[in-house]
Amino acid sequence: MKIWDLPTRLYHWLQAALFVGLAASGFNGQGPHIYLGLALFSLLIWRIIWGVVGSDTSRFAQFISSPAKIIRYLSGKESTKQGHNPLGAWMVVAMIAVLTLQCLSGIVIAGLLDNVIGQWLTDEVFNAMVTLHIIAARALVAFVALHLLAIIIYKVRSKPLVWAMISGQKTMDSTDIHGNAGDVLHFASNRKAFVVLIAAVLVTMTIVVVSLF
Repeated sequence: MKIWDLPTRLYHWLQAALFVGLAASGFNGQGPHIYLGLALFSLLIWRIIWGVVGSDTSRFAQFISSPAKIIRYLSGKESTKQGHNPLGAWMVVAMIAVLTLQCLSGIVIAGLLDNVIGQWLTDEVFNAMVTLHIIAARALVAFVALHLLAIIIYKVRSKPLVWAMISGQKTMDSTDIHGNAGDVLHFASNRKAFVVLIAAVLVTMTIVVVSLF
């Protein structure tokens, strides 16, 4: 059955590609690193907005669970909705949050907000942004490692997460049949996603243009 819409899948793979590029170019902090960071920032804005107005399995309100539900899920006592499981959902939120902090601190370090916050950008604040950028980078490496571990575990359990994120389709198993086979998912249109993406890019372009004056 269809589980992931095209915008969510595009976001996932573009984020992965940009992360690799940013990690590879992050040592000098110049050139492609800044441009890739701005591209990732646009992507994050797109995903955050899509998490509010997008398809059911993409909406934060649909897949974020309470700590109690996570505990019940880990103990096998909680049936899950289609999409992210309770633990995976919080991993998604954590990664988006850290990536956003990473991008914002990078934008400050690159001087793209000097014309906006220049009067508050003391040496102490700048150094704090550099420290935050470094800490977030290390946290993201840990998140990626956990994500890859989860992929391997689910693959062993015959639940191919990678293929589901490529095709958008998920094979129904016994858990789905007993728990959520009757769920009817709503998928927002790709045209709507494109409009949101354009809006996100315009936000980033505005930051760049303001930095030039």
